[in-house]
Amino acid sequence: MKYLIISFLLIFGIKDIQAKTTSNPDLELLRQKVIAEMMSPAINEKHIGDLTVSIRPDGTWPGIDYIDVSNTGFQHGQHLSNMVELSRAYKKKGSKWKGDKGLKMVINSALNYWLTNDFICQNWWWNQIGTPSSLVTVLLIMDTDLTKEQVAKTLPMVGRANLTATGARPSGDRIKIAGILAKTLLFKRDEAQFNEVIKVIEGEIKFATGRGMQYDYSFHHREDRVNNTLSYGLGYADAFAEWAAFVASTKYQFSEKPLHQLIDYYLDGICKQMVYGKYEDTGALNRDITREGAQKAFGTKSMEKLVSASDYRKDELEEIIHIRHTEAVPNLTHSTFFWQTEYFTFQRPTFFTSVRMYSTRNQNMEYPYNGEGLKNHHRGDGTNYLTVTGKEYDDLAPVNDWQKIPGATILQKPELPAETEIQKEGLTDFVGAVTDGKYGAAVFDFKSPHDPLVAKKAWFFFDNEYVCMGTGITSKAKLNAVTTLNQCYLKGDVVVRADNKKSTIPKGEKSLEKVKWVFHNGVGYLFPEPTKITLSNQEQKGSWFQINRQSDSPKEEVRKDVFKLWIDHGQQPNNASYQYIVVPVTTEAELETGGNRQVQILANNSNIQAVNHKGLNICEIVFYTSGEIQIADNLKVGMDSPGVVMVKTVGGAIKQISVADPSRKLGKIHLNVTGKIGTSGTNFRSFWNQEKGVSEIAIELPQTVYAGKSVTIQL
Repeated sequence: MKYLIISFLLIFGIKDIQAKTTSNPDLELLRQKVIAEMMSPAINEKHIGDLTVSIRPDGTWPGIDYIDVSNTGFQHGQHLSNMVELSRAYKKKGSKWKGDKGLKMVINSALNYWLTNDFICQNWWWNQIGTPSSLVTVLLIMDTDLTKEQVAKTLPMVGRANLTATGARPSGDRIKIAGILAKTLLFKRDEAQFNEVIKVIEGEIKFATGRGMQYDYSFHHREDRVNNTLSYGLGYADAFAEWAAFVASTKYQFSEKPLHQLIDYYLDGICKQMVYGKYEDTGALNRDITREGAQKAFGTKSMEKLVSASDYRKDELEEIIHIRHTEAVPNLTHSTFFWQTEYFTFQRPTFFTSVRMYSTRNQNMEYPYNGEGLKNHHRGDGTNYLTVTGKEYDDLAPVNDWQKIPGATILQKPELPAETEIQKEGLTDFVGAVTDGKYGAAVFDFKSPHDPLVAKKAWFFFDNEYVCMGTGITSKAKLNAVTTLNQCYLKGDVVVRADNKKSTIPKGEKSLEKVKWVFHNGVGYLFPEPTKITLSNQEQKGSWFQINRQSDSPKEEVRKDVFKLWIDHGQQPNNASYQYIVVPVTTEAELETGGNRQVQILANNSNIQAVNHKGLNICEIVFYTSGEIQIADNLKVGMDSPGVVMVKTVGGAIKQISVADPSRKLGKIHLNVTGKIGTSGTNFRSFWNQEKGVSEIAIELPQTVYAGKSVTIQL
């Protein structure tokens, strides 16, 4: 009922709004803060001049389709944007257009045209967020320069952003709608209702099991449990940060708990899904990958707002702000698994990589809403993007080969299924990762929801390299099964060591036998066993409109030089396998000498996949069933169930164990290790079995919303 009253007041409480004053200095201070923020962008005086000249007598601009209000159309957003820019130029101090009577006539003409037509889009977002946000900006900037009639007609349109609106669900959109509503109440100087809405905004910062911020600091916008951290989840954080800065040092300021939680989410969720905390990870993107110019470096506005609102984790926020302001490579290191989202990220000072997966607990990819992301069928199938610069995949989407996604194993079909077949439920539950925060391994017991194809895939991450393995690759279809190592921009020569000869590969597509390594753009791909590979280093063609049917999506042909490397397992493979090592920052000379790699592949079969790094004294093991494995001359590790384990040794003795249960079914993981371990802790028990000569360790696992999270014990 409270929200119904707010909506009623927004729509009908319109008398003498401009003349209304308040005795609350904090409210007036907030009003001026909000207006100052709206006025902060620079004025493009030439663009303003062009808009004043090109506007038609009826208040429209050429080049905008005012008829199409469909999900893929609605170019009306440009009209709204023009009105905001013109209003800012008219009121901004120092602008040559400030107070210009001709400009005022243009603003009135454009606004009156909108008010006469009240355009409604088939996409609810425009009606409840996009349009109200622009119109409330015009209201606050223009204020008394608008007539009472204009205000009276504008407020009901702005009022569609209210807390009973269909889009005001507990997710990234609810907090945006509440923010628009708060600005509207500031325009009205409605102190009582503003206070209520600020409480709603503050209350949106919380963990959720459905829509919203997850307990692992990822973000789900819908019930499909698809990762939306860098899209809706970013908008969610930005909206709160905006208001946290606005209300700081006023009677409305937020309490510490939501502020601290939002900062944790920004640093441990958003930033850890970004390359160097600055660039979006291509692997985390959904349909937004098919928007031209969408992939770019992030700004610092929201982080600066959080710093202004709280001292909590201030040094870490300022470090990311510094990284985003400079081109210097930061010294960031982490290994992070978002168990609620089946997404793993690995950051080192010189590279970033990730693995995207799905299980019976979530769906594989975002649905292609509004005609976007039309070929994203396989972008969750164990996707493994690697970046050194943060720009290797920017705007590559129009020329992508969508059945050769980095890291994924895919049947090569004559064409992709219909776009309505993109989003699918996962079919297996053994999907997860183990990590101690610095190192880790990910596993995907893969069963394609699109094709008759299964594979056991795993990734093992270390400081200077990571190991990719697949086994049990099986399909009855008469289609080639392919595992793609990478598909990125072609930068310079491709050099290959094959059949004991090193050669620079001419442009084109070529299959090569007995390959030991491939080198491209500073990245090395090593094959522990000589392998047949296929590579392409040539121009690829496509268009944005083929993958995004939005009316403003460019239709011109796009041509880009692309590097593509894959392993072809042939038709109807039966228990095929692969193994390769990626060295993100290396040279030809290092690859020739082996680069003193201390990586040892211990097993790659349907029971166990395991890698030992002798230099780091770290062994990472995936058990698909109970079993044991020799990891050193005097050290065995066994597990009585499926699971993932990482052990660190010092002087041949185990000092640290990290475990995880990808299936999320176990209460404890039971290990046995060679040698006597006499310690126990709050979450584990150790028993010395003298007869077998092993220590039996029972480690308690997280449950409920933390199921799938790793546990690390020190011995």
